[in-house]
Amino acid sequence: MSETTPTAIPGAVADAAQERIAGRPARRARLASVRVSPGGYLAVSCILTFVAVLLLRTQQDLAALTAGGLAWVVTPLLAFTDRISFDGHTLARRGLVPLFLRIVGGRKMRLGVEEIERVETSAVRTLRRSGRVRYRYRSEVFGKGNSFVFASGGNAYRQMVRTLFPLLGYDKVDARSSELRDYLTDAQTLRMNAELLRIAPPDVLEAAADARGTKKEIRHQRVEGQQPSAIDVERGRLLRLAANELRAAGRLRESEEAFRRAFLVIPHDGWLVYEFARFLRSQAGATRDGRLLQRARACLRLGLRRADGDSALLSRIGESFYEYGELPQATRAFTAALDANPHAFRAEMGLAEVALRNGKLAHVIHHYDAAARIAPDESLARRARREADYYSRLNSDDDYLATELRRIGWLQQLQRARRLAARMTLASLLLALLGPSFDESIESVGWSLASSSLLAWLLVALASHYLAARRKPE
Repeated sequence: MSETTPTAIPGAVADAAQERIAGRPARRARLASVRVSPGGYLAVSCILTFVAVLLLRTQQDLAALTAGGLAWVVTPLLAFTDRISFDGHTLARRGLVPLFLRIVGGRKMRLGVEEIERVETSAVRTLRRSGRVRYRYRSEVFGKGNSFVFASGGNAYRQMVRTLFPLLGYDKVDARSSELRDYLTDAQTLRMNAELLRIAPPDVLEAAADARGTKKEIRHQRVEGQQPSAIDVERGRLLRLAANELRAAGRLRESEEAFRRAFLVIPHDGWLVYEFARFLRSQAGATRDGRLLQRARACLRLGLRRADGDSALLSRIGESFYEYGELPQATRAFTAALDANPHAFRAEMGLAEVALRNGKLAHVIHHYDAAARIAPDESLARRARREADYYSRLNSDDDYLATELRRIGWLQQLQRARRLAARMTLASLLLALLGPSFDESIESVGWSLASSSLLAWLLVALASHYLAARRKPE
């Protein structure tokens, strides 16, 4: 399943989309609901717990009990009720905290599908064992100054991805979001597909890896000399699908085997080469092997030659080159995508980012203006125009440029200070907990340092939040 292949949309979502197009009122049934990413609530809970411990040390039992109740009862309750729901038309944040913000500040946390500008997903490896890696995905939806963040952790996340992402099209989702849209599935379906294609378990694959060697090369050469039949092409497509599903689930050893067998029957498929490059990068990150990263870059260069004028594939390859820091190759891929399709929005946006990395503001403005002209809908045009206006002001107003450079410099320094304060807080807590084993004075010093470090972290976090937004011109 590639970017150019229509993704299957659940029936309820398809009905809602058809009703919206036809102008008929759609049912407001909730199609998906997922909890907000709990990172902020965990930070608040940890801070309140620390405050409760400090209050206990000063024998303020009632205040300590109150802080502990806020940390372990109220905060989890707020986190549990804070959810993001989607009804086929609107993405909305619901719960006690959004209700309070709406009453106090009049801020409505709602975003229509047509107002979404981009979706970005990041992955964090949480566990690695016997050829399997446990990934935790974090998706962020942006539009009209609002952002909605939700993380994986169960069926609710998969349901949100399956219902929301297919409605957004190619130009609004990044590479990882599109992979989750096409390949994220549940464990039972994944196991059935692996059994159907007879993909062995990781331990069997590991034992058979050394015995394959030259036999794999001879078979590969023999198949390359023949034209694959329709059955081989269909089997290769199923193997490619299984390989990507296994990779999204973190079963890298089985994914490698599925990719290997897919290459035996469809070795010249450009999307397969690109997806294998993405797999090699995941494997390099999991095993910390720099050679695999070099192989991933080589696969991207091969995919660039085998793209066969597919602008969507060329744009994705350019984005991967940009992530690797290979700006000339990224420029080449984006330019080829525009040659194949003059309305390739992501290619124009990619060229603007490459120009920004090279410090060419005039080129940045030109490419963002071009992206605004060819944008397929109003939300993408608004995003491109906003970027073009911002960099145009930077290019024409020296005072505004100096102000933004100072803001960015301060923000970078604050980020470093925030990391240092977090490390100091953890080290001070360790000193405070281990101090009584040696000397009570060490414990007091540890708690004092921890309090000061935590206060510094809070101040730096608030200042970073304030400086993260671009300054409006006077």
